[in-house]
Amino acid sequence: MDPSSYFLVGPLITAAARGIDTLIGMLDPALGGASAPLVIAAITLVVRAALIPLDVRMTRAEGARRRLAPQLAALRARWKKRPEELQKRTMQLYRDAGVSPLAGMGSMLAQAPIVSVLYLALIAATLDGEPNPLVRYTLAGVSFAEPLGAAALTGSGAALLLAAGVVVSLSIAGWVQRQTMTRLQRGLPAADMPAGVTRALGVLPFVAIVPALVVPLGAAIYLVVSTLWSTIERPLLRRILWSEAEWAPQ
Repeated sequence: MDPSSYFLVGPLITAAARGIDTLIGMLDPALGGASAPLVIAAITLVVRAALIPLDVRMTRAEGARRRLAPQLAALRARWKKRPEELQKRTMQLYRDAGVSPLAGMGSMLAQAPIVSVLYLALIAATLDGEPNPLVRYTLAGVSFAEPLGAAALTGSGAALLLAAGVVVSLSIAGWVQRQTMTRLQRGLPAADMPAGVTRALGVLPFVAIVPALVVPLGAAIYLVVSTLWSTIERPLLRRILWSEAEWAPQ
């Protein structure tokens, strides 16, 4: 189905695709084949920069939950056999501390429409019944509309090297994120979670690797740049925003 026919968001998708095509055309005389991936990367950075206020809110919420972690653990230990009472007292603790247990969720929800429009603009084969102008752009011989993983398996050595670079970049970002998560858990009460959930959380920082190889290349560029941004931004925001009580809850 042509995304430009989608109710309400169709015109936004078409405008986004044509706007990206115009920017690439403006830079093409100076940058040549590098203009398309650089424009996608630049747009990703602009979007993430615009969302910094929401990321700040999410980071503050994360710190508030850390500050309350010891008290929440005490409540779970005391009332674990009475779930209704545990829920009541947990909500009361959040209210007394002036913290919403859902704080920060709005940040993720706010990103969804932006990311969705950009994603559809990058992967659509047709817009308004005509070929999407972004489809003709390539990187390392891979079309922006072609999944990088498939291109690496059936294409040239350049496509294989590009896919390897994406996997290595996201693996490094995942390793850094997992190391950060491990350090942040030190000093906090042990979470009462099934072993399977704990293992899944350990793998979570690496999940971006699979979609980066499955989605079309144009969307993969956005995903890689956004992931690297998050890997750098979140530790910086924690350093700036968290108090001593949030770094070392007692």
